[in-house]
Amino acid sequence: MSASDSEANRFSARAARYAKVGANVGGVAARMAGARLLGRKGEDVTSAAALAQALGGLKGPIMKVAQLLATVPDLLPPEYASELQKLQSEAPPMGAAFVKRRMAAELGPLWRARFGQFDLRPAAAASLGQVHRAETLDGVPLACKLQYPDMQSAVEADLKQLELAFALHRRISSVIDTREIAKEIGDRVREELDYTREAKNAALYADVLGGVETVRVPVVHPDLSTKRLLTQGWLEGEKILNFTAGPLEVRNRLAHAMFQAWWHPFSRAAVIHGDPHLGNYTVFSEGGEPQGINLLDYGCIRIFHPRFVGGVVDLYKGLLHGDEARIVHAYESWGFRNLTRELVDILNIWARFIYGPLLEDRVRTVADGVKPSEYGRRQAFEVHRALKERGPVTVPREFVFMDRAAVGLGAVFLHLRSELNYHRLFEAQIDRFSLDELAARQHAALEKAGLPQPA
Repeated sequence: MSASDSEANRFSARAARYAKVGANVGGVAARMAGARLLGRKGEDVTSAAALAQALGGLKGPIMKVAQLLATVPDLLPPEYASELQKLQSEAPPMGAAFVKRRMAAELGPLWRARFGQFDLRPAAAASLGQVHRAETLDGVPLACKLQYPDMQSAVEADLKQLELAFALHRRISSVIDTREIAKEIGDRVREELDYTREAKNAALYADVLGGVETVRVPVVHPDLSTKRLLTQGWLEGEKILNFTAGPLEVRNRLAHAMFQAWWHPFSRAAVIHGDPHLGNYTVFSEGGEPQGINLLDYGCIRIFHPRFVGGVVDLYKGLLHGDEARIVHAYESWGFRNLTRELVDILNIWARFIYGPLLEDRVRTVADGVKPSEYGRRQAFEVHRALKERGPVTVPREFVFMDRAAVGLGAVFLHLRSELNYHRLFEAQIDRFSLDELAARQHAALEKAGLPQPA
């Protein structure tokens, strides 16, 4: 890549993006606000469908942000969350000639000589880039993720639109202060643009999950990677939804692997994969039998301060033993302020939902009789209704991806209809928990991967 970055945050590209996104979304936002102010019944459903249609034709981060907003409980009205969850982040792929120019921009004009094989047709297309199958000169299968052009400008333009949308949200509903949420989303989406950082995230997960045989992490090829091109080993696998009708033993094995993939790094290094989207993992088999999962995407990795994990453990222990003082301490350690007894009770509605499967020492499903797409909706509605009377509340930014991971993971367990003792699985992860030991492990792991320490 040249020293002068031609795809930096360019004003001309931002201006074009503002026009495109603003024209599509602005009219829907005005319609939504007008309906709320005039008290029109049934407008939410039609406005939500119009918003989904407006976003559906846009490539880039606005799609990722829209899907993210739909998975954060109680952030959007139910009708909007339902419509946005239907969106697919896949975008029209770049053509062969365009791919050649993009690869030359990243690896130089002789880029093709560095691969044994390279398929110009994308194997997958997503919101920020597309993946191509390739091989090294000695035949090792590769996955090359190539970023779309002008994504940095698109991100900044789309995040500005997000700020405007949140400002409108605060005017319509002051129950939840969204300012910290907006900051968190902005930081994480910007990080996803940096494939050099994603390579370090993958190295971190390879280290932390090194002893977990049911979770595989692809090997990064630094010599074939740049800030906008990430080359990793190709991991063969099938979609996890292919196994939802399989034997219970297989479904439980895959659910256990998913539990390990998310909670083991959290308890060992205070990091969590913030995007449990169904396209971010596949199932690998050995001897014709499904054995575990391939964890494929590392763009959205949230690094927490160890005290946040301490709060997760404290809240779990407080709910388990009915220790109210420990529950309050957990909330305060996360940054909740001006807590009253009523507000703690409201927060506990959501906490008991998230922790529910972990609190019962028995084999169970995550939630009996609940559809994956509806997981958490009823509890979010209860919290919203209670906050209207007792709120508002400012949600600490760390909760955005923690909640997204928990709800997304729960939805996967519902798809699999798994029956596990989640209590014992979680207890195994926090056995002999020590904040000092966690801090030491995290410091060593982040330093080894070349990632910054949490603030």
